[in-house]
Amino acid sequence: MLPVVALVGRPNVGKSTLFNRLTRSRDAIVADFPGLTRDRQYGQGRIGPCPYIVVDTGGFEPVKSEGIVREMADQAEAAIAEADVIVFVCDARSGLTPHDERIARRLRTAGRPVWLAVNKCEGLAGEHVAEFHELGMGEPRRVSATHGHGVAALMNEVLADFVREDELSEESEADDPDAPKRIKVCLAGRPNVGKSTLANALLGEDRMIAFDMPGTTRDAIKVDFEADGQPFRLIDTAGLRRKGKVFEAIEKFSVIKTLQAIEECNVCILVLDAKEGISTSDAHIAGYAMQAGRALVVAVNKWDGLDSYQRGMVDTDIERKFHFLRWARFIHISALKKNGLNHLMQAVRDAHAASFAKLSTPKLTRTLLEAVQQQQPARSGRTRPKLRYAHQGGMNPPVIVIHGNSLHAVSDSYKRYLEGVFRQTFNLAGTPLRVEFKTNRNPYAEEDSGKSR
Repeated sequence: MLPVVALVGRPNVGKSTLFNRLTRSRDAIVADFPGLTRDRQYGQGRIGPCPYIVVDTGGFEPVKSEGIVREMADQAEAAIAEADVIVFVCDARSGLTPHDERIARRLRTAGRPVWLAVNKCEGLAGEHVAEFHELGMGEPRRVSATHGHGVAALMNEVLADFVREDELSEESEADDPDAPKRIKVCLAGRPNVGKSTLANALLGEDRMIAFDMPGTTRDAIKVDFEADGQPFRLIDTAGLRRKGKVFEAIEKFSVIKTLQAIEECNVCILVLDAKEGISTSDAHIAGYAMQAGRALVVAVNKWDGLDSYQRGMVDTDIERKFHFLRWARFIHISALKKNGLNHLMQAVRDAHAASFAKLSTPKLTRTLLEAVQQQQPARSGRTRPKLRYAHQGGMNPPVIVIHGNSLHAVSDSYKRYLEGVFRQTFNLAGTPLRVEFKTNRNPYAEEDSGKSR
């Protein structure tokens, strides 16, 4: 098992900057804003031959608190409980604070090795960290997460007891070609529709902060789990609002992270709030996922709180506003009561299979010719487009390339007709399908035009 290193400290001391430095990524949002990180964020780092898992936590308040602060403290407590070693991060520029002392008292009872890292030491003399000896946590290690000073030396000390060459064998097992491919699933939707509650229900633990306040989730949190023998990577994202309603700079970063998560995933689960109704923002998010070519499943959440009349109204509203998503599956669920989750995950697996389906050229061509025989494309002037054969041009999403003559004259309605035929024949529900036309070039056209001149 890889060693787990938890980064713990009060808000705005540079834990997320240190996390990004250790993982060599930009997964954690970083800004000069206290309380930015809320959920636990996991990443993988390496010092020499020793890989390890690092956990970023929100600002830790060990004393009794309420609201979102209590939820953040619970996330930090969970990280402490599962850690093999704790790095206690303090701020050299702010100096030692009563908040640091409260955290130190809590960490002394954690039963884990604790290393004291005093961050933001760039340009400061050694006496600035002398006061941190009062914490009784051993020698303070001077680091600068922003510039990387002292970080490698710190981690070499932290992981000295864990360095083993045999850890590398675990990585080779992860590359087993016979192992099932991990499906990346992204939860997207408006704020406060139940994405984090759904993530916790799928994971079987309170992994995300689920709080009745829009904008609780800010980072795109990635968690690996397994369902029915199939490995998944779940990405819980911040809620997306209309551009005109995004005012905070932090929320703009969250929007960027969400859009990147949609681009990165294999299947996007669009979470709707049945109680609040369907808005144009929901349709915009679905449209973005479709333009990105991502397989899509729509989870209509909070279905258990509606009566039969309200359910009928929601279904009618969905049919009207999501007419462009007739190929996607809509699953009624209750994330809080964990109803409909098996159907949801089966729809995710089906959508992923359709997105990566391999379509044989003979069957594609036969399906195309049968579709043309049943309904030919409309004439364009004196000519009628001739569709001769088809082959697959790509996956995720599936691309079907049709060759023939005068295909520039094929109407959009006929293109939709062909798309429907291919979907039905190859069972491509849950994924966008792109149909492209390539007109055969006449090899004698240039020669004939030269003779005429």
